[in-house]
Amino acid sequence: MSLLNVEDLRVGFGRGAAVVSGVSLSVRPGECVALVGESGSGKSVTVRSLLGLAGRGARVTARRLEVAGVDATGFTESRWRSVRGRQVALVSQDALVSLDPLRTVGAEIAEVLRRNGVRGAAVGERVVDLLARVGVPEPESQRHRYPHQLSGGLRQRALIASALAGEPQLLIADEPTTALDVVVQDQVLRLLADVTREDRGLLLVSHDMGVVARLADRVLVMSGGRVVDSGTPGELLRNPSHPTTRSLVEAVSGGRDRAPRKVPETARTVLSGRDLVKSYRSPQGAVRAVDDVSFSLREGEVLGVVGESGSGKSTLARIAMGLLRPDSGEVSLDGEDWSGLSERARRPRRSAIQLVHQDPLSAFDPRYTVARIIGEPLRRMPRAARAERVGQLLDQVGLGPEFARARPHAMSGGQRQRVAIARALAPQPRVLVCDEPVSALDVSVQQQVLELLDRLRAETGVAMVFITHDLAVVRRISDRVVVMRGGRIVEQGGTEELFTAPAHEYTRSLLEATPSTGLLDGDRAR
Repeated sequence: MSLLNVEDLRVGFGRGAAVVSGVSLSVRPGECVALVGESGSGKSVTVRSLLGLAGRGARVTARRLEVAGVDATGFTESRWRSVRGRQVALVSQDALVSLDPLRTVGAEIAEVLRRNGVRGAAVGERVVDLLARVGVPEPESQRHRYPHQLSGGLRQRALIASALAGEPQLLIADEPTTALDVVVQDQVLRLLADVTREDRGLLLVSHDMGVVARLADRVLVMSGGRVVDSGTPGELLRNPSHPTTRSLVEAVSGGRDRAPRKVPETARTVLSGRDLVKSYRSPQGAVRAVDDVSFSLREGEVLGVVGESGSGKSTLARIAMGLLRPDSGEVSLDGEDWSGLSERARRPRRSAIQLVHQDPLSAFDPRYTVARIIGEPLRRMPRAARAERVGQLLDQVGLGPEFARARPHAMSGGQRQRVAIARALAPQPRVLVCDEPVSALDVSVQQQVLELLDRLRAETGVAMVFITHDLAVVRRISDRVVVMRGGRIVEQGGTEELFTAPAHEYTRSLLEATPSTGLLDGDRAR
């Protein structure tokens, strides 16, 4: 018997055209079925409709919609509530949003257990058991913590524990590993693999074919609200028949086939750090976020900085930008002291080093047009010259002149990131510090932004420090790579050398944890 059986699902909103058209799928016990596609392809609308969560104003129809063998086409909201958590449960992408910020994670899980008839002391025992089952260390103490007190990986595990508390036969996981570092991602994927080993069903939503290859028995590729391709992961990667599938496959392979670049040995060093140390106080005592780190960056070079969450990458970026003073050590920009200057002395040179954020929407003033955002660093230019320069920058990042009048909220994630890059380029910097600039983008948009950065480096000679937790991305963009762990550099070297012959055990563990098309020689790897 299928746990989920859907035929000809169609979803629309208001009087608009359908955003999901003719989707059919089924999930059996012990099976993982994946929905894959770019942002806007209709994946999340599809799965939310399967839970009765399409939202107000939604028009949802299906020739067949069966959940756990029961016809759900006529379910009321009350009937859906009786099904959610018991027959089918959802694990969302953002655990911080999904978990109640005013309740401990233990209280969140306990509520599900009580709804399913667990009473008394057994509730606390089951909470601890569920947290231990999903790999949360010290579950007895962790259950008393609030979501904001946990790391991203622990929050996602707590969300999975909450979903499993109702013992559902079907688990729907909607982009459950986006923005997690490769080590935590690997841990979460292993947890999800356990779901199917217990003879439950798993419907996985993702934009990443590498992630899908770890778990899926069958894959449905969506584009424009329709299923455009299907098969096992191995079949789709060996013989992708649709342009969308080919795009997703190429994005996973990343820069593996890119010819190595060589930065001339005579190229001048534009940014360097020597013996950098930065400590923070915590309840457990002083923690060294950056511990005796040295690096150098030459003209036209891309230096990748990788490591799991908490490794010190972003602290190093803030020190390099001059936004954080190191406890000891020094940063030089163009051969002159940078970290030791007062902010007043540093300000005239700030145009030489610019930052590209992970989330441009939070960095932009929502009231500003794109022209004003890009033109901010050019305020001293005459108005006409500034407008001309903004037009040149839009063209340089592949956006048309019509975007000058747009506002950030009306743009896609990839378009906003292009605007962020244009603003960073406006003062003609020597160095771009890119802090997780593509981690929130789907893989095909990631490729577009990486290709843009590659082209800009070649055209302008700008050097880049590229900080990321994604090894496929760093392989695609970087000339050299620095690997950080616990605030220290554990390995560094040329990109291909480091990927093909990693010397440090930690680097090898990162590479092994990274979803890869190497898994696809078989239909799945668990």
